[in-house]
Parts: sequence; C-alpha cells; structure tokens
Amino acid sequence: MSTLRKSPYWLWDYDLTEKDVRRILRGKNEVERRWLMGRILTHTSYPDIWNYLTVKDIVSQWPNLRLRREIKRNWEGALRVWGYADQI
Repeated sequence: MSTLRKSPYWLWDYDLTEKDVRRILRGKNEVERRWLMGRILTHTSYPDIWNYLTVKDIVSQWPNLRLRREIKRNWEGALRVWGYADQI
C-alpha cells in the first residue's frame, strides 16, 4: 500500500509536504532555503506567502535570491514602498 504525500499547490512538481517545507525554511541549508523562498515568492498566491515568510525573511535573503527579472522588480518595488529600500 503506497502513501500519497500531499505537496502544497505551488510545489506541483516536487514531493515535499507542508512539514518538509517548514523544516527547510527553518533549516541550516542556505541553498535549499533560498530555493524554496524563491519558489514561494514566484509561485504562491500573495496572501499565502505570509503563511511561510516574513518581510524580514525576504530582506535578509534578498541579495541571494534568484528570481525572474519581473518578479524581482515587483518585489523590489514592494520592499521600497514598505520602507526597506536601504536593506535591499
């Protein structure tokens, strides 16, 4: 009997559960964490982003996040409006 793992909707192509996502976001592996943060910022609906990340999380990893140009530009605009221009 196989067990079906339910991935969050924005991880349609990976076999990671909600618990796995939380573990990676709290973990020490910077590469995995940055990858997952980029995935969240790119593929998660805006309200759902805040279930996983804080603005502080985003700002702290901003220089290291690899995002598509238009996504990065939109987030930079938001961070500037929110008063984080000097931190990005």
